[in-house]
Amino acid sequence: MRSPAVDTVIFDLGNVLIRWNPRNLFSKMFGTDEAAMEHFLATVCHTEWNEQQDRGRSWEDATAEAIKRSPAHEPYIRAYFDRWEETLGGALEASVRTLQQLHDMDIRLLALTNWSHETFGIAEARFPFLALFEGIVVSGRERLVKPDPAIYKLIIDRYQVRPATTVFIDDSLPNVHAAALEGIHAIHFQGAEGMRAQLRALGIPLPADSADSA
Repeated sequence: MRSPAVDTVIFDLGNVLIRWNPRNLFSKMFGTDEAAMEHFLATVCHTEWNEQQDRGRSWEDATAEAIKRSPAHEPYIRAYFDRWEETLGGALEASVRTLQQLHDMDIRLLALTNWSHETFGIAEARFPFLALFEGIVVSGRERLVKPDPAIYKLIIDRYQVRPATTVFIDDSLPNVHAAALEGIHAIHFQGAEGMRAQLRALGIPLPADSADSA
């Protein structure tokens, strides 16, 4: 019997299966002053600052560093961790249906996520579908972040993944390109419908889903 073209799918989590945006929290705190919120997220608790937590920096250290830079924003800085659960949105239901279908088809499921080790447990408690994964590599635990080639090599080695029969799905183009350089089939997630079409093109016989675009 011929070996399957794809036997493993590796998912990113944030904004592929789980909606995440700090504006979910800070729009409550800044109210109608959207410009002040965007200034705060661009200059105080900005993307690069948050990525250091994904790389393993403690939230205690991150909070202290940001307060030292911008003491006037201390309540907002502290809220980023204290109210972190409010940065989460709901699940992307069409993606979760796809995950469940792949699980039912005995496709091996892994996850590779840039996420702080201190907050990942909140997501695990809130989203039971994460239990469908055989393994989840969390960047904050490994002190490596995508698109560093080392984190792709880590998941390949840890789970004895065969890149030629593996698909990686992520909403970040740099992360997708890095996976492709490791010989993995890489899909840039721009919605569940497109993801499902690309998985079918790789030989996975997913059933039709009238709500793919949800």
